[in-house]
Amino acid sequence: MPKINSINGAPPAHGGDVYQLARSLGVRVDDLVDFSANLNPLGYPTGLAAALSEALPDVVHYPDRRCRELTAALADFHGLDPASMLVGNGSTELIFLVARALKPRKALIIAPAFSEYAQALAAAQVPLAYHYTPEAQHFTMDGSVSTNGADLVFLANPASPSGALLPPDRLAAIISPWLTAGAKVILDEAFIDFAEEASLKGRLGEFPGLMILRSFTKIYAIPGIRLGYLLGAPDLVETVAACQEPWSVGSLAQAAGLACLEDRDYLEKSRDLVRRERTHLGSQLAALGGLTVFPSAANYLLVKITRPGWTAARLRQALLAHRLIIRDASNFAGLDERFLRLAVRRREENDRLLAALAQVLGEG
Repeated sequence: MPKINSINGAPPAHGGDVYQLARSLGVRVDDLVDFSANLNPLGYPTGLAAALSEALPDVVHYPDRRCRELTAALADFHGLDPASMLVGNGSTELIFLVARALKPRKALIIAPAFSEYAQALAAAQVPLAYHYTPEAQHFTMDGSVSTNGADLVFLANPASPSGALLPPDRLAAIISPWLTAGAKVILDEAFIDFAEEASLKGRLGEFPGLMILRSFTKIYAIPGIRLGYLLGAPDLVETVAACQEPWSVGSLAQAAGLACLEDRDYLEKSRDLVRRERTHLGSQLAALGGLTVFPSAANYLLVKITRPGWTAARLRQALLAHRLIIRDASNFAGLDERFLRLAVRRREENDRLLAALAQVLGEG
């Protein structure tokens, strides 16, 4: 095994920076097991490679700007009007589009939260504030939350990085006063595929100021094919679409989306695997002692280190020697240096992480 040098500096803005880490460590990407990126442990659907190969001749043409075939498939998949959705180059593009297109006077972010909300608002020169959900409530909202004059609110369900899930009726009761007061609400459901029954997609007609972000990245494990979509009232969707750059979504990405939507068995297998492995990983982490594991409905777990002298950065560095990558969550607004996030992977990989943690923490 090559010598592992210390990697210093601030925690990475995101998980999944395997290329940079592999170069820094002098190893191949395939030598690393990445628990920092929350992707489906099954990998991408089996039919994806054939679909991309079949679509390859189409790259000599400009892609369909409106993603008509994929939009129709999504509409059928979710039982929604095609006019209520916009396909984008990943949900991150759509976050930046929303901030630019809606031109809010002030925004509110329910934290801890995905850092791209703040970056998109900063790029659009929108002042923002945070509402910090308390650790004692597992980083969920309890009752009403004031927008403090914000006319755009970002929140996620399941929450990221905590994985906490609000039941749809409770979430609807929380956002209803915001919408009634005239605010727009951007609900990030990037991980809702692991708890689809909790989606608010069926209540868009009830809440015309609500827009929902969805992603192919997490459930279909295709972060390298940028693909996401936005759901909302047709007039709001059209407002956002007017700011989207031409040909934002390539032909191969559209083909990938169609192939993913066709594999319904894959979804059920994925949900079953994640539920089973999340329970196993969470219980075994708690059994190690000195770690608090927060309840999650997604394919990741938020963990707090309670052992004296340990931080997420120190633990991340120690695990790199085992070629395991974890997410130092200290740069999420509302968290500190004791928090880390772990993706739920396959049993053999989860057990490898657990064995390394037991060794590292025992030696420490």
